[in-house]
Amino acid sequence: MSNVVAIVGRPNIGKSTLFNRFLKQRKAIVHEIEGVTRDRVYSEVMWNEKNFTIIDTGGITIHPKNMIDKNVRKQALIASNEADLILFIVDATTGITDYDMEISRILKRSNKSILLVANKVDNKELENSKHEFYSLGLGEAFGVSAISGRNSGDLLDKITELLPHKEKKNKNYYLNLALLGMPNAGKSTFANSFLGTDRHIVTDIPGTTRDSIDSQFVYNKKTINIVDTAGLRKKSNIMESLEYFSYVRTQRSIDTSDICIYIIDINKGFVKQDIRLINFIMENFKGLIIVFNKWDLVEKDEYTADEYLHWTHSRYPALKHFPIFFTSAINRNNLLKVLNEALLLQIRKKTEIKTSILNKVMGNIIKRTPPQSIKGKHVKIKYITQLKSDPPFFGFFCNEPKLITNQYKKFLENKLREHFNFHGVSLGLFFKNK
Repeated sequence: MSNVVAIVGRPNIGKSTLFNRFLKQRKAIVHEIEGVTRDRVYSEVMWNEKNFTIIDTGGITIHPKNMIDKNVRKQALIASNEADLILFIVDATTGITDYDMEISRILKRSNKSILLVANKVDNKELENSKHEFYSLGLGEAFGVSAISGRNSGDLLDKITELLPHKEKKNKNYYLNLALLGMPNAGKSTFANSFLGTDRHIVTDIPGTTRDSIDSQFVYNKKTINIVDTAGLRKKSNIMESLEYFSYVRTQRSIDTSDICIYIIDINKGFVKQDIRLINFIMENFKGLIIVFNKWDLVEKDEYTADEYLHWTHSRYPALKHFPIFFTSAINRNNLLKVLNEALLLQIRKKTEIKTSILNKVMGNIIKRTPPQSIKGKHVKIKYITQLKSDPPFFGFFCNEPKLITNQYKKFLENKLREHFNFHGVSLGLFFKNK
């Protein structure tokens, strides 16, 4: 298991900028608005052949004003408890504040190894200002500029020097699960229920999660990486740059995932953006599970679930091919069923069909129901093969591939699903010249 380094400090001190500097990419959202970082954001850093996990945390406030502020403070303190080394960030340009004094007292009680880092030391003149931080009782401050990168390499040297030796453990995830959906659908509660911890901030305020948060857990001896993403709204409604970056990172989470669990607040039902995002998942050929969450809040009888299924399938026929569950994340109802389905779906995504079997089954279907003639031209599909698995792609070789209608493509896809077990799997059909 790798060492853990937590970056903590008061709000708007440059923690996320330093985090991104270490990663050499903009993974944590950086914005001049205080309180942008809310959940703990984890990532891996390799330096001097030493691997460690870095955690970016929200700013610690002395007197939290609301529930989110209280949870941000709680998350930062949890990260400190997890860490082998704490980077306590202060601002060289403003000097010691009451916040810094209070945070230093909190961190000292943790009995953790602490490295005091004075940020915004952009030149030699500011080097002298870091000496006033001795009064915090944490030793000499290490001067760095997160925004320009000044002394960031030396800081990494110092971090790796202070970290205890641990045996390296190769991380191989069995699958990557992305939790997706509109704001306040219950994604973070879902993640916490899987993890058995309160790692992800949960409130009834939409949009609490802004970054995509990775966590790992083991189930049936398989390591699963779960990503809690920011709630995605209609793109035209994403006005602030802050929310736009959340949107971009959520799309990246879809790109890197194996299976997407799309969560819908059953009390609100489907909205147009749900369908757009579900289509986006399918177009990226990801495994898909639909979850109607907050089932505990619905007045129901033994027929209610079937009625919801019938309504969903009649309005969105494509969802007939994907598993649908009714859950209560807060009560943990049916969560294991969703997880077991995800494991089975990961197997189905890797299905490989022999060319001989594929041509026999699909060849007979095409012979009975050939593609229609277009402008007097007869379209003949002569050969079929599986191009790849995970996700499954199929090549149909024919004389006039451009004349294959979308309706006929959908017919062939449905027949593939009918004869081979691709429930929940997004398929790719490609038509090429013989």
